[in-house]
Amino acid sequence: MKNAVPWLAAVAVAILLPYLFSGGAALSVMSLMGFAIIFSLSYNVLLGQTGLLSFGHAVYYGLGGFITAHALNVIAASKLPIPLPLVPLIGGVAGLVFAIPLGWVSTKRAGTAFSMISLGIGELIAASALILRGFFGGEGGISTSRTSTLQLFGISFGPQIQVYYLIAAWCLICAGLMYALTRTPLGRMCNAVRENPERAEFVGYSTHMVRFLSFCIAGFFAGIAGGLAAIHYEIVTAGLVGAAPSGFVLLMTFIGGVGFFIGPILGAVLMTAMQALLSDFTGAWLLYMGILFIVMVIYAPGGLSGLLLMHRQVTSISGFRKLLPAYCLLALPGFCFLTGMVAIVETAHHLLVQSAQGMAMRLFGIAYKADSPTAWLVIAALPVIALAALRRAWPLATQAWSAATTPQPVAEHSGK
Repeated sequence: MKNAVPWLAAVAVAILLPYLFSGGAALSVMSLMGFAIIFSLSYNVLLGQTGLLSFGHAVYYGLGGFITAHALNVIAASKLPIPLPLVPLIGGVAGLVFAIPLGWVSTKRAGTAFSMISLGIGELIAASALILRGFFGGEGGISTSRTSTLQLFGISFGPQIQVYYLIAAWCLICAGLMYALTRTPLGRMCNAVRENPERAEFVGYSTHMVRFLSFCIAGFFAGIAGGLAAIHYEIVTAGLVGAAPSGFVLLMTFIGGVGFFIGPILGAVLMTAMQALLSDFTGAWLLYMGILFIVMVIYAPGGLSGLLLMHRQVTSISGFRKLLPAYCLLALPGFCFLTGMVAIVETAHHLLVQSAQGMAMRLFGIAYKADSPTAWLVIAALPVIALAALRRAWPLATQAWSAATTPQPVAEHSGK
């Protein structure tokens, strides 16, 4: 019963979110988060569980989306009695069908060789998407309609909220199945092959077969995510099988944390929100994602989930009280450092990319010129001063962390 609590909470959150964020844009972003979670969890089956770093995972995501779009058009033309909630399975089966032959070849090798093979396959499919116009639709892609399928209980899936609940349901189902996989003997063997393939071979398991099965499962769930993307957008383009989605799922998984099941979920939510929100405010939003990725890989290799779960060591209220002053001490210089870095990025972006619009710009409510030496002096000094303050405060934070995580000795009472 204790293990069911997080899943029941997830179901409750998925049901209640549209009541808290009822706008059309919010529903669309939450729908994007739904199939991004499936996509990143499927990638984590490869990377987090089996230790396979793939640079072409979008192949199965994109092909699942294309097959789903074609299937929707066939269903509409032939008036087949297939309801829309079952259509994502078509994308999953498509991802599995393509993962079987490509995975059998790819998983014969591991490590760098596997990564290079996956990159080559990804580039091959991306190039084919522009050549095989009959299937991929060329630059215009394949358009479809999600409202042309069999309607059950009067649900047409035209309104965005109905699409959201469809994606949320599939997200919960797929997440539950992939979590169950981690508790199976196959999931345990994937971990063994990741940690020590020689020992796994020694006890009688084929590392190639374990990697192949993991690859096929990842391809199946990536295909479901692609099918949901086709249903959401009602159009599938060649970019869906390109390098950009493969890189984006890598960012989501690494930033969230590959060592924990919840990591890709956190990464998918954060990166999707950043993509949707930052792109409305700045043209340099991809740069922010790249910087965040580099910082997380260098300073927090466990990802966001690692940072959060690290605080499980602080189990007492007194421990949190010891940490709170240190965190408050770091908050101000940390905020100033981030503000300075944002100012540098935005001013440089305006100076290099938007110079045709003039040098005048406004940031944080302050008007200045992007080519002003005084402005650049202030902007450059802010992160330097903040970094110096962080370096002075960091030893105090380290001491507070040590005091909060060190077990307190139990007082001995002597009776007379």
